[in-house]
Formats: sequence, structure tokens, C-alpha cells
Amino acid sequence: MRSFAALPAAPGARGLRTASPRLKLLAVLAFAIVVVATPREWFAAFAVYALIVAGFLIAARVKPRTLLARMGIEIPFVVFAMLMPFVASGPRVEVWGLQLSVEGLWGGWGLLAKATLALMASIVLVSTTEPRAIILALEQLRLPRELTAIAAFMLRYLDVITGEWKRMRVAQDSRGFGAGGYRSWPVLARGVGALFARSHGRGERVHLAMLSRGYLEAGRA
Repeated sequence: MRSFAALPAAPGARGLRTASPRLKLLAVLAFAIVVVATPREWFAAFAVYALIVAGFLIAARVKPRTLLARMGIEIPFVVFAMLMPFVASGPRVEVWGLQLSVEGLWGGWGLLAKATLALMASIVLVSTTEPRAIILALEQLRLPRELTAIAAFMLRYLDVITGEWKRMRVAQDSRGFGAGGYRSWPVLARGVGALFARSHGRGERVHLAMLSRGYLEAGRA
């Protein structure tokens, strides 16, 4: 599989990429635990955490655009953190003409800061480690075999689905299709349906091949 690295390796990035995946995984986990355990009132500690993560992101040479794209997974947490000052109970304070809950403001800040720092540390991990190496590190840490197998299959099928979609896009472009405006939505919907059907069919064939090789009995692919 291709690496998630954003740019060609610099000396610092090479050091991060050659480090043990298991060590990096444990470091990210320990960092996340420390961040979550830090009281939300310790602003200086969060500033130090942010500087540490920023330093590793720079060393890994992750593009700002790539960082923002990967942090899109945090949007639900951001929305929930922004709603907390409005829905939480307790004493309220006026901010820009709005009556906000004090406890909600603290809770929203704590959730957003901790989730952001943990996610950025995870981005450093996936930017400097091959997906297959992460799966092997999880296996070495004695995670249940079922979980690591599911994760491995997920990574494989992401590449398969991406390849299928690219071939469908090439076929659409060769026929002069342009995805512009609401009139193209039915075509895109049919394309998504066809992609699902083709991916499901391939998954069935792979599953049958695994069964024929004794996957269930042997407990491995």
C-alpha cells in the first residue's frame, strides 16, 4: 500500500518513518491518555501539547491542506462542542449578547481541545507509518485477531473501491459526462449504486475464495 506521507521525506521525517510502528502507536496512545486526563483548566499544559504536536507535524512534513482534510472527521465533535454552551444547565454568562452556560463553555472547550490534539497526534502516526505496519503493530500488541483482520480487510477494500471508482470516472469522462448541476445527480446516484454492487460482488468472490482455503477452520486468511 502507498504511504500516507504528504511530502518527500526530510531527515526528521525519515527518523519518524523508520521508528518502530509499535513504539509510535504506544506513544500516540499514551499522549492521548495524558491529554484526556489533563484538567481543562490547565491552559498552559494544552499549549505545550499543541506545540509538541505541531513540531511532529512539521517534522513529518504534513501539508496544511492535507491536515485540514484529515481533520474533517472531527466535525461532529466541533458541532457538539459548539452546542454545549447553549444546552448545558447551570449559571449563565452573557457573551456577545448570548446567554451561555458557564459549564457548557468549559465542557465545549475541553472536548474540542482534547479531541483536536488526539486527532492531530493520530495524523502524525498515519503520515509516517504504512497502514500495513500499523496493523502488524496492533497484532504485536495482542489486540483481538478479529479486530485486526477487519481493519486489514478495510484497508484492502478501500484501495479496491477507489480503483473501481476511478475506472468508472474514466468511463464517464470518455462519454462526455460532466458532473455539474442537479441534473447530473441521477447519473451520480446510479454510479454509486453500481459501485456498491461491483464492490459487493467482489467481496463475495473473495469470501468464497477464503472459505475454499479453510479460512474459518484455520483462523487466518
